[in-house]
Amino acid sequence: MTRLSVNINKIATLRNSRGGDNPNLLDVAKDCERYGADGITVHPRPDERHIRYADVYALKKIVTTEFNIEGNPLEASFVDLVLSVKPEQVTLVPDALGQLTSNHGWNTIEHQALLIKIIRPFREAGIRVSIFVDPVLEMIEAAVTTGADRVELYTEPYATNFESNPVDAVSNYRKAAFRAHQLGLGVNAGHDLSLENLAYFKANVTPLDEVSIGHALICDALYYGLENTIQLYKRQLK
Repeated sequence: MTRLSVNINKIATLRNSRGGDNPNLLDVAKDCERYGADGITVHPRPDERHIRYADVYALKKIVTTEFNIEGNPLEASFVDLVLSVKPEQVTLVPDALGQLTSNHGWNTIEHQALLIKIIRPFREAGIRVSIFVDPVLEMIEAAVTTGADRVELYTEPYATNFESNPVDAVSNYRKAAFRAHQLGLGVNAGHDLSLENLAYFKANVTPLDEVSIGHALICDALYYGLENTIQLYKRQLK
């Protein structure tokens, strides 16, 4: 079964909007796990506008499922953070400084040598490495030479086109996941996956090891409640 990692960035955004500690990030993480999440994802950024570096250290102490830290490895502070915390997985994302949200994958051909250099210390520390990529076969094929364990398929284009043409929207992802599996890479996916499009993605993209979902899940939780929402997402993955 595909694992569900809940991204709690939006909880931190809400907390930071008023200062203080409400909602409590650690309590939410523990509740997500209690309600069925298979992992917790965070994406700290240098400006700490949502997840703070201190949050990452605190979460490491209480997360009992898989801990996944996303971020830009070109920031030395991010690399130091991950090597210090030693999560189960690090997901490398080519974000620009100050970027609102991730919007493209790595060019694994152009940045092949850079990625090899970046990934090595994470692997030596025993941390599984996933790299954020677009569903392009050439990018998948170059990704395997970097030393990464997995790729995370960037799914915003799928989500954008799903309603008008789901068959076409999922086509490149199906091919990319199959090719990754052929090459021995695990396959994750994330960005704008939701209750509306997740089941179709899961049914058509195999293998699929893990999805990381934050924004849509937290929005749904406002209406359905956090426990019920996590169970609804888990149901889409069966």
